[in-house]
Amino acid sequence: MKIDHVAMYVKDLENTKSFFEKYFSATSNDGYHNKNTNFRSYFLSFGNGSRLEIMNKPDMDDKEKSVARTGFIHIAFSVGSKEKVDELTSQLKADGYEVLSGPRTTGDGYYESCIVDLENNQIEITV
Repeated sequence: MKIDHVAMYVKDLENTKSFFEKYFSATSNDGYHNKNTNFRSYFLSFGNGSRLEIMNKPDMDDKEKSVARTGFIHIAFSVGSKEKVDELTSQLKADGYEVLSGPRTTGDGYYESCIVDLENNQIEITV
């Protein structure tokens, strides 16, 4: 058994798609639009077969996202090396994204950093 994909609602569908394409080498499908409900989505694929579905629809509830809360807390991307973790973290910081932690080696042995994306979601970057 495997997880097929993870999905998340976003306010800005096009900019979120561009974010994952630019920083995490995502490849997007052509998108889906239900004209009756105005629901829109993209499936973003990553090199190893994992997928992220980003979705948008009118009148979504958008509550504040605290760092310590129940539910899904972050998406982790493995970039292959400590140097790539450092590089991508530096690039995101230079482009104005908040770095919450790292790059660092955590107590359980992961080399990682954690940033906040344009929708205030946490993205973990790891080896």
